[in-house]
Amino acid sequence: MRKPHAHMCKEGISLSNDDQDVLRAATMYYLQDMKMEAIARHLRTSRSTVSRLLKQARDTGLVEITLRAANSRAPGLGQSISRTFGVAAYVVQVPDTTSGIDRLEQVAITSAKLLGSWFDSGMVMGIAWGTTLEAVSRHLSHKATRGSAVVQLNGAANNRTSGVDYSSNLISSFGSAFDAAMHYFPVPAFFDYPETKAAMWRERSVRRVLEVQGLADIALFSVGAIAGAIPSHVYAAGYLDDDDVRTLEVEGVVGDVCTVFLRADGSYRDVVLNQRATGPTPHELLRIPRRVCVVAGDNKAVPLLAALRSGVVTDLVVDEVTALRLLSLVPGRESVGSQRTPPRIARR
Repeated sequence: MRKPHAHMCKEGISLSNDDQDVLRAATMYYLQDMKMEAIARHLRTSRSTVSRLLKQARDTGLVEITLRAANSRAPGLGQSISRTFGVAAYVVQVPDTTSGIDRLEQVAITSAKLLGSWFDSGMVMGIAWGTTLEAVSRHLSHKATRGSAVVQLNGAANNRTSGVDYSSNLISSFGSAFDAAMHYFPVPAFFDYPETKAAMWRERSVRRVLEVQGLADIALFSVGAIAGAIPSHVYAAGYLDDDDVRTLEVEGVVGDVCTVFLRADGSYRDVVLNQRATGPTPHELLRIPRRVCVVAGDNKAVPLLAALRSGVVTDLVVDEVTALRLLSLVPGRESVGSQRTPPRIARR
């Protein structure tokens, strides 16, 4: 095991004059490998004060400490995904024997930290509900912002439940974490008839939410998969009846993004059920600058590949096992499982 590595996270952090010593101390200690005694002399203070400044740097998120095993495949996998699909890839190292639930938790922890560094005052985040994002919401740290908002991207009601508690709790978790205004989307996940959706989309209350969605700087979503140890919420909670599932199979659907169904090649426009879906299509999501896809579980590799082929992803957070499975699905790619990349300090 290598020693811990420090990641300096200055993006999105506004430093007052009082914080300058924190930044100087952290830079000298973590990036310049200076001893605390030397830092104390440079800052004309005591060693104990330097220790306090370094602790403050960690506590405020200016510095993040990570451990990376020397034999991790994660860096090589991330680079391969980035080259293959043109996205920023964050591969979370997990042992191959880790359970699906624990794998999800590790990916959720990393995703929550990344969101904390990306989301700031004056921004809008669009959130698609689901099992994966519910896990992310549990690991968010509080970050005070001003003039920001979170907005629900797809409806949550079905013919068994209103879905209000599930979706509103998720949106509230994100809103509370960032002191952001919250905008709920009180429509079904799927309308019974396309005509009903068209009529509702003309209602002012619905159009107001759609307008907020259109202002989003970040979209946060996962991919849905029918099978696996952790079934996607849309397939496990009564949103689709048996006829719907059979229709999806006939049409070659492999999964969904924001409850919009995708085929393996990323196409979606002529999938019948999408005419009744309330989530944004890949074409609509393309208007959002940063589109973050969070995935855990190799059963999601096939729908993840479809999402990447649709062009809807700019940033991918994925566990190591799923990343390996994803790349194995790409024709002509050699295995990257044996690649080794030495640890390094990442500077942002």
